[in-house]
Amino acid sequence: MPEMKDLFQSADWKKEKHAPVIESAATIQKGDAVSVSVSVGKEIPHPNTTPHHIRWIEVFFHPEGAKFPYQVARVEFSAHGESSEGPDTSTIYTKPSLSCSFTTEKPGTILASSYCNIHGLWQSHTKVEIS
Repeated sequence: MPEMKDLFQSADWKKEKHAPVIESAATIQKGDAVSVSVSVGKEIPHPNTTPHHIRWIEVFFHPEGAKFPYQVARVEFSAHGESSEGPDTSTIYTKPSLSCSFTTEKPGTILASSYCNIHGLWQSHTKVEIS
């Protein structure tokens, strides 16, 4: 039986439309807010149709030296063109992206995960330094 950690995939977002793209400053001043944007399909657009879409994105922050990360945000995307008339019959399609912010006094790693209903779990990460 596979473990959850073995089910996450990662890739260069410039070549893979499923990998979450994390945009954040690499260095912040101690006590300042860390602004984070995460999207899926930045370089290569991801379909957002009833049969193939990104269901959610999560963001965590793992401070250096901490045992566990902190969940910062989770956004679920629930409009994928479906309606009472069937798949891809509405004009409402959510875009898989989120923006959030948090404060920290320690450097660490921002981790993002996303879920594609066809291609499973994806993850990426980036470091944040404190000056």
